Amino acid sequence: MRLTEFQELMHTEFGEARGDTLLSDHSILALGGRTGAAAIEAGVDPREVWRALCAEFDVPRSRW
Repeated sequence: MRLTEFQELMHTEFGEARGDTLLSDHSILALGGRTGAAAIEAGVDPREVWRALCAEFDVPRSRW
């Protein structure tokens, strides 16, 4: 998944401000307690970050 597609999904699902905040401030257990931004910076595929966030915030699987 491209980073631009990931950002679009984040903004569509969570809103621009909340999506950006979740990405930079929320620690994701499935990613070793890292934030989404830190995980992506470390080389984790944005798709993996998207799925982990969706799981933590109970986003219906149909939107993953």
